Amino acid sequence: MVESKAKGSANPERHKIPIKSILVTQPQPTTDNSPYVTIAEKYGIKVDFRAFIEVEPVPYKEFRKDKVDILAHTAVIFTSRNAVDHFFRICQESKIEMPADMKYFCISDQTAYYLQKYIVLRKRKLFVGEKTAKDLFEVIKKHKNEKFLFPCSNIRKDDIPEFMAANKIKCTEAIIYKTVAADLSDLDDVTYDCLAFFSPSGITSLFINFPDFKQNNTRIAAFGPTTAKAVRDAGLELDIEAPMPNAPSMTGAIEVYIQNHKQK
Repeated sequence: MVESKAKGSANPERHKIPIKSILVTQPQPTTDNSPYVTIAEKYGIKVDFRAFIEVEPVPYKEFRKDKVDILAHTAVIFTSRNAVDHFFRICQESKIEMPADMKYFCISDQTAYYLQKYIVLRKRKLFVGEKTAKDLFEVIKKHKNEKFLFPCSNIRKDDIPEFMAANKIKCTEAIIYKTVAADLSDLDDVTYDCLAFFSPSGITSLFINFPDFKQNNTRIAAFGPTTAKAVRDAGLELDIEAPMPNAPSMTGAIEVYIQNHKQK
């Protein structure tokens, strides 16, 4: 896979080589209007999708060992669809019905909209950030007397727990699902000019599956500062970083790279 032998050792001349194939380390989009389709058609690039990480549910029996009393809280923080799905799975398995006065704090409109899959929301019970945890902090500050529950994965950012502790806001962390490396053994003989990563877990999965990975001519793209840091910490050279002021999306950043290197 992607010219693999040993960590690092990127070829500085790789920028002169056109990108003709990209592996996006996420599941295949469910719609036909993906921006990756546009970039593939515009530049004649082969774009494949493969999730590098998988989500496993924490069994109810295991969750019970942490002795988290869901109904002892007055507010729940959701940062992803996975968190929403697995939280309500735990509620169903424990035969808990969420009270009507429970407050929900969602990191984005997309997460808030997805929450309606499980409950009917009243506007006064739903609080939404613009996109990031930092945006949500300003909302949480106005409700600092609530008892928050933070359903999350075994691998998560520290920003929310650190913020809650620093501001002395009561918050219980509940691990309800696990993020694990996917089995990528079938990619062993496949070569791509660019790998696009979206989380540090994706980088971890790369080296779990291919411990002798060598970058060579492969361009590495990363979305978000924590992913970019994981790329560099792994001894790889980061070629494409998103978001950027002129390219807020991964596809936008890839296109900027292609144009800057005059690839056709």
